[in-house]
Amino acid sequence: MKLVVAAYGSRGDVEPGIAVGRELLRRGHDVRLAVTVPPDMLALIESAGLTAVPYGPDWQAQLRDEDFVRMIQNPLSAIREAIDYVTQLSAEKSATLMSLTNGADLLLAGMNEQGLAANVAEYYGIPLAALHSFPPQILEVSSPHGSVAKQADHAQRRALGLPEATYPSKGPLEIQAYDELCFPGLAAEWADQGGRRPFVGALTLGLSTVADGEVLSWIAAGTPPIYFGFGSTPIAYPADTVAAISAACALIGERALIWSGPNDFTDVPHPEHVKVVDTVGQAVIFPLCRAVVHHGGAGTTAAGLRAGIPTLILWNGLDQPVWADSVTRLKVGFGRRFSESTVDSLVADLHSVLAPHYASRAREVAAQMTTPAESLTSAADLLEDAAS
Repeated sequence: MKLVVAAYGSRGDVEPGIAVGRELLRRGHDVRLAVTVPPDMLALIESAGLTAVPYGPDWQAQLRDEDFVRMIQNPLSAIREAIDYVTQLSAEKSATLMSLTNGADLLLAGMNEQGLAANVAEYYGIPLAALHSFPPQILEVSSPHGSVAKQADHAQRRALGLPEATYPSKGPLEIQAYDELCFPGLAAEWADQGGRRPFVGALTLGLSTVADGEVLSWIAAGTPPIYFGFGSTPIAYPADTVAAISAACALIGERALIWSGPNDFTDVPHPEHVKVVDTVGQAVIFPLCRAVVHHGGAGTTAAGLRAGIPTLILWNGLDQPVWADSVTRLKVGFGRRFSESTVDSLVADLHSVLAPHYASRAREVAAQMTTPAESLTSAADLLEDAAS
C-alpha cells in the first residue's frame, strides 16, 4: 500500500500522522509525509526511515508574525486579506499534495487538512481517512474561519476541475486519536454512523531526547518536580514567566522543570530549584513528576493522563479549554486561562492540584487509558482496512 499523510500545524498537530506513518512503514507499506515540522522533528522523521516533503510555511514563523496572528484571531476584521491568504496557501499545499498523492492507495489527513485533502482524494478516486485529535464538532462550533475556508475550498475545486461539492450521507473514516473516556457520551452520539469515528487513543512517537539523561539525573538528586511546558506557544514575556514559576514553587517548597519549547530561555536567570530544558521526552519524564502544568494541547494532555499524575492546564484558546474541561470532569486536575494567571493564583492552583485525591484519581484514570502501542496498532489496522 502507498499511503500519503498530510499534516499541518504545530508538533501536536503533526505527530499523530508521523507516528502512525512510522507504524505502517514498519508493516512494509510505502509511506510519504507532507508535513510542516520544526527542524528538530525533521531529524526524527528521517531517523524513522520516513520521507518528508515540506508542506506550507513554517508554523513557528507564522506564530511570530503579528499580521498573521491578528488575521487568524479575528478574521472578520480582515476578511478579504484572510481569504486571499488562505486561498493562496491552499493552492500551494494542494499542488504539493497532488504531486505526492499520484498513484497512492490512501490519503490520510490531519485535522487541519481534511477539507483540502478530501478534494485531492476525490480527484484521484482514492479513499480518504482523517486523524482527529479532539472531537470535530469543537472545531465546527468554535472556529470563526468557516467562510474563509469555504472560499479556499471552492477555489481549490475549480483549479482541480471538480464539480460543486456534494456531501455524502456517509463521510470518510475519521479516527479519533484520543481516549473515549475523555469525552463520555460521544460514542453513543455517534452510534448510528457505522463505526466511521472509532476511538483509538492518542498517537505519539514516544521518543526519548538527548537531554533526558541529564534531566533524569537532576530529578534523582532531589524531590520529584512539577513539570511546566506550553507546547508550541510563543511566550511574550519569558523572563516574567520563569520568574513567576520560580517564585510560586519556592513558596510551596517544590522544584520546577520548565520546557522552553520554541521560546528562547537561554539568558533567563533561574534559581537552583528550577531546571530549564529545550527538549524533553514526555513519556520518560512525566511519570517521575508530581504534576504537569501545561497549555492544554491534546498530546501533552494525553501524556499527563497516561503518566498518572495530576494536571493543571493554563490555556490560551482553540481546543485547549476543552481539554481543561476534560481533566476537570475526570477529576485529575483543572484549568484556567493563561492570561489570568498570577503568582498568587499559581500558588493556590498548585496547592490544590497536589492534593492527595488528585494523585490517586490520576492513577485510576491512567489504568483506563489506551497504551501508545495499542493506539498505534488500532489506527494502523483501520487504515489498512480503509485502503483495501
